[in-house]
Amino acid sequence: MRALDRDGGSGAQPVPVTVLTGFLGAGKTTLLNLILHGDHGLRVGVLVNDFGSVNIDADLVVDVDSDVVSLANGCVCCSIRDDLVEAIHATLDRLEQPEYLLLEASGVAEPSGIATTFVDDGSLAERVRLDSITCVVDAEQVFAVPELMETKIWQIAFADMVILNKVDLVDDDQIARIKAWLDSRFHRYRLIEATHCDVPLEVLLGAGRFDPARLEPSAEDPEDGGGNGSRNTAHLGHSHGHTASFTTWSFESEQPLSLEALRKAASRLPASIYRAKGVIHSSDAPERRAVLQVVGKRVELPLQDEWGGWVPRTQIVVIGAAGGIDGAILRDQFQKCV
Repeated sequence: MRALDRDGGSGAQPVPVTVLTGFLGAGKTTLLNLILHGDHGLRVGVLVNDFGSVNIDADLVVDVDSDVVSLANGCVCCSIRDDLVEAIHATLDRLEQPEYLLLEASGVAEPSGIATTFVDDGSLAERVRLDSITCVVDAEQVFAVPELMETKIWQIAFADMVILNKVDLVDDDQIARIKAWLDSRFHRYRLIEATHCDVPLEVLLGAGRFDPARLEPSAEDPEDGGGNGSRNTAHLGHSHGHTASFTTWSFESEQPLSLEALRKAASRLPASIYRAKGVIHSSDAPERRAVLQVVGKRVELPLQDEWGGWVPRTQIVVIGAAGGIDGAILRDQFQKCV
């Protein structure tokens, strides 16, 4: 089976959106710069309060028009004024429509209002889908400005994933103190330790090269007699000081899975798993492919187009912390969905 086209031949799919939150100075703009310059093969639309703070190489800029900077790699960086919905529509209406949207929230903003915009605004429902709310936390300054701790807590509470940034500036005792503080307030949160927000794009983005619709089976995958296989793959990143490395694991099956059972299994994945994605052959609608997207605690499993000439087959890729993936347990969980 070859990789499926991004739109599966059934027309445009909603554009995924990642909202970046985090207190002032946590590193959100650094993360944006990494994504804008990353090797992800995407046209990314970046919406920021002030794109002047984004460090874009001069030779990458091809045009500057009012509140929009166009880049040579097809990305655009737009400045948000008053109307978020209007800014999103304007970005999507560009001649070369972005394949992914990134929205940097203000450092003192509570993400609940932004998330509500994507859910409640009917004009956006068919054009975008909320892929992730990612919160960047400054390991050195997390307990600073105590009068605004409630804002920081709300930012973390609404996040699918938390990036604990600048861990190179603190010792192990500070990291332990932060984790104890988080443990006392949140349940099964996803925490990624990072330096300079250096997190693999496979963890941050669920589209483009990392879209489940582009997954291809590997001829080297071990399979048992029932047509099911699982494998571990190489690390996505490597340790630099405190920075965590990442690893992937995959599951394949020719047998149809129950979507409800799979949804429950995905919602119970351990906190050491940051993202899972896959193309699903289901018993609920065997003639149509379903697409699994798991980001932190968020689980989406919509039905999409028909398989057409492709052989129906489930392919799931899981991305997590090094040493945080137990392939035998995961395989048992997914196999029970058959």
